[in-house]
Amino acid sequence: MTADSYKRIYSVVREIPRGRVATYGQVARLAGLAGQARQVGYALSALNAEQDVPWHRVINSHGEISRRSEPGMEQIQKALLEKEGIIFEGESRIQLQIFQWKR
Repeated sequence: MTADSYKRIYSVVREIPRGRVATYGQVARLAGLAGQARQVGYALSALNAEQDVPWHRVINSHGEISRRSEPGMEQIQKALLEKEGIIFEGESRIQLQIFQWKR
């Protein structure tokens, strides 16, 4: 994966509006990397705190927060999404038909 690919991924993620989510696959497709959803995850995990990329708005294709290698990050992501008005079904599922970003 090139630095240019990461820049394209970050550009797409910055477009996701507050109160909406996108899937890893959706971000990959919009960044011109169709079929490379896993690369989106790698790019987001490479972010540092100074980068202005709303990583928390990217979820998996089941409408769920993906597990992270760093303990507690799933709860942080959920709290950030709830703060933006995202409603979870049960503990972990988001209704994509309601909250998924349409571009």
